[in-house]
Amino acid sequence: MSDFHAYSNDDEVLNIAGDALTVSNGTTRVTISGTLEIAKDRRGLEAALALKAAVDTIVAELQRAPLPAKLIDEPPAPTGSVENPFA
Repeated sequence: MSDFHAYSNDDEVLNIAGDALTVSNGTTRVTISGTLEIAKDRRGLEAALALKAAVDTIVAELQRAPLPAKLIDEPPAPTGSVENPFA
């Protein structure tokens, strides 16, 4: 597995099992997307270990420093409702 360092940059992408599953790095978010089928064979074990290693780096980084309750760049929760102009 490559040296994936979660939250270290905005351009690193880790591909697991070809490109079945991608782990896209970001400085504030890591995105995991795709569908990974883990068969009970050696290739399945390799895929599972690669996924585990990626998630382990994410968890380690999240545990390393104090975290805010919510990221500042997230939009605030809706505070009310707006009348539907199409009704």
